[in-house]
Amino acid sequence: MLNRIPGALLALAAHAALAVTVWFLFPFLQGLQPPPEAETSSLWWLIDILLVLQFCVPHSLLLAPPVRDRLERGLPSALHGCLFCLTTCLSLLLLIWAWQRTPTVVWRLEGWARSVVCAAYFLSWGALLYALALTGYGWQTGWTPFWAWFRGAPPPRRPFVRHGTYRWLRHPVYLAFLGQIWLTPTATLDRALMIGLLTVYVAVGSWLKDRRLLFYLGDAYRGYQERVPGYPLVGFGPLGRVRPRGERGALAP
Repeated sequence: MLNRIPGALLALAAHAALAVTVWFLFPFLQGLQPPPEAETSSLWWLIDILLVLQFCVPHSLLLAPPVRDRLERGLPSALHGCLFCLTTCLSLLLLIWAWQRTPTVVWRLEGWARSVVCAAYFLSWGALLYALALTGYGWQTGWTPFWAWFRGAPPPRRPFVRHGTYRWLRHPVYLAFLGQIWLTPTATLDRALMIGLLTVYVAVGSWLKDRRLLFYLGDAYRGYQERVPGYPLVGFGPLGRVRPRGERGALAP
């Protein structure tokens, strides 16, 4: 039990950081703060790009199977989720704290349009919580494998979820996150930069997630890709439905 204390501290730190991150992330992404009167730095765009990269790159690398295998040589596999959660939260907090804002307004909605976008922003958070609940909050934060490891119980097996919104799209969590990024009544130039960068990252991250799940689940996930698109109305490319292997072979020269 004493040997599990460092792991317990990691899990507690991860979940405390998660609570703090959500507290600050909600108003940050909502974008109701008035634009600043002047830019804080002439290199604001470079600082903001680096801030986005310091979130995106570790977020993907920690989930990559080769990186995960290397980490688990010294870290119990049950703690990987907590490490991932803590790293993600710290990088988001740094992004929120150091983000450089500009006074240039790209769009500003008023009246009923503003009310609709604000309501849709709240709905995007509801959609995110719903999608996370389908796969289990404990799996998303790392608590489920940690708690089994801490109690000395057999490691639980993560379910392959294909119900709820997963019946119609493969990446409902990423889609809800896109809503949180885009649904702001006022967008300054720095917010437009964030929207562009994170939209590209979500597309790349969705592709990487498909590859990762195909690596772990094999034919079961391949069949799921053939039936369900990555996103609604996407009928082509890696984020649409993939063609059955027999069909691909028939079209090959």
